[in-house]
Amino acid sequence: MSSDHVAILLATYQGEKFLAAQLDSLIAQTHQNWTIYASDDGSTDGTLNILRQYQQRLGGERLCIAQTPRLGAAANFLSLVRRAEIQANYYAYCDQDDIWLPERIARGFAFCRTVADTTPALFGSRTRLIDDSGNVVGVSPAFRRPPSFRNALAQNIASGNTMLFNEATRRLLQKTSEDTLIVIHDWWTYLLVAACGGQIRFELQPTVHYRQHRDNQIGAGVGASARASRVRSLFIGDFRAWNARHIEALQSFREELPPENWQILAWFAQARQSALPRRLKLLAQSGVYCQTVLGNGKLLAAALLDKL
Repeated sequence: MSSDHVAILLATYQGEKFLAAQLDSLIAQTHQNWTIYASDDGSTDGTLNILRQYQQRLGGERLCIAQTPRLGAAANFLSLVRRAEIQANYYAYCDQDDIWLPERIARGFAFCRTVADTTPALFGSRTRLIDDSGNVVGVSPAFRRPPSFRNALAQNIASGNTMLFNEATRRLLQKTSEDTLIVIHDWWTYLLVAACGGQIRFELQPTVHYRQHRDNQIGAGVGASARASRVRSLFIGDFRAWNARHIEALQSFREELPPENWQILAWFAQARQSALPRRLKLLAQSGVYCQTVLGNGKLLAAALLDKL
């Protein structure tokens, strides 16, 4: 195996409508040293037939298929991360219904190869949003503040479909217990790499056409309806529940966190359990932040309403 080999971790479920276009975009990558590992979550449509057709075309050494039903999207992706038979130098999450731009792998690889092998590395980017017919209908937010643990505690900034990471990041993810209740695989990847002192790059130039359609398990989170949904999530307690999950999951990584990040986590955890004046003080001490003014307003509202 050469030093630039990339494992494409493809999670599928009932994906026959758009899967072929996605597979074609993987084949068209400028970086050609890759293997696709597809994990199907119990599809009953034509998804597996499409995968097998492409396997015949590419060969079993370039497209490997596993069936792991009833996991759900996040657990399906993490099951691929844990598979011992998957050996590569770099790894890329892949949704079934997007279209990768030709430089998607190459740009992530260009960053990750600059990071020492022993240091977790993670690349992500903005996305162009497309509709069912492939028409561009928007673009994901241009987050300009630096990626960091303080930011990752409050939000995810990169969709998993843009992420590429190294073996050190994979080893971290493999330490996540199967019964750990994460929120979603991409946010957990960002949070864990940031928490453990890894290097992260978020690029403003999109690398993926992110398809928005009614069967999306997770949308791009842009627009008025998405903002309204986030506000609802805050008021009904989802944000507080997500934070509880993350804080609990990070306890298993105590030895991996630099002292500064462990202190940030402690301040944030204490803020959630404190009365209002002390809650605001501890939140400020933690330095936890969102990427936008609106996001920071919602973070402050969560603190005021005891919804952290």
